[in-house]
Amino acid sequence: MERKPDVAFTEAQIAERLVGPLRHWTLENGWIRRKYKTEGWKGTLMVVNTVAHLAEAAWHHPDLAVSYAFVIVKLQNHHAKGITDKDFELARKIEEVIQWQPGLDPEGALEGTPNDDQRFRYIKYDA
Repeated sequence: MERKPDVAFTEAQIAERLVGPLRHWTLENGWIRRKYKTEGWKGTLMVVNTVAHLAEAAWHHPDLAVSYAFVIVKLQNHHAKGITDKDFELARKIEEVIQWQPGLDPEGALEGTPNDDQRFRYIKYDA
């Protein structure tokens, strides 16, 4: 299967795409960037491992900044020297998985992590 070439978007085109599910992502110094706040080291490692799995499966690798209670994910297509569809697709997948809260689905069978108990809480979900 032949893929279309990676074409970098303009800043205006990038801004148009950083809405809806990607509204917490920003354009900064040529990268799209997102900071995930966690409840501590355990949550940070869970976010890092999730992002790593998705990036490896996509064969498109972000830069990460990792601290005790947060992870910053930065995406840019080095080959295209800018932001491309690959960056937006991976950002959407990361957002979908990291922000998934099964306990909010009234029809779902999964109850989700109990956020009211500090022993189990691991990520600070966006409102």
